[in-house]
Amino acid sequence: MISIRRARPADAIAIGAVHVAAWRSAYPGLLPDMFLSRMSVTRQAAHYDSAIRSSAQVFVASASGPDVPMGCGPRIVGFATAGRGRASEIGGRRLGEGEVETLYVLDDWRERGVGRRLMRASAMALADCGCRSLFVWVLRDNPSRWFYQRLGGKTVAESTVQVGGEDLVQTAFVWDPIDRLLGASQQAS
Repeated sequence: MISIRRARPADAIAIGAVHVAAWRSAYPGLLPDMFLSRMSVTRQAAHYDSAIRSSAQVFVASASGPDVPMGCGPRIVGFATAGRGRASEIGGRRLGEGEVETLYVLDDWRERGVGRRLMRASAMALADCGCRSLFVWVLRDNPSRWFYQRLGGKTVAESTVQVGGEDLVQTAFVWDPIDRLLGASQQAS
């Protein structure tokens, strides 16, 4: 069974581990191997602990029951962070009021609706905060970018971001109004 809930400080290590595992799985060949190998669960956990304790919206997907090995408790298999849009102006165009800043799911848990449910939880939290639209930045060569298209995200901008010493193109997907994402994520779940 998979449940979505708000993250707690005790989840920070598991969230950091998901972040590192997801990057190492999704970005070989896109980011330098040395950068990926030097990623630290401890550093990521500290970042997410701070986010959880701040005003950021952090959600986790927790697997339990027959979905995890015998004797194991619930396991964090994905997470998302969201908040008011950062740098929402590109070329004079407003991208959205809210932003899903991160969304990562472990490989073995993809194609089970986890990402859609995390996007929905994030969108609902942003809507509750008064956001009427939202966006997400995705590396253009990210093999999972189709996920955002399937949820009805419209590509509206591209920019360059530096990650691991590499200049990479990222694409902005927008849902305006936010209800487009809420409807798409509910139907797809």
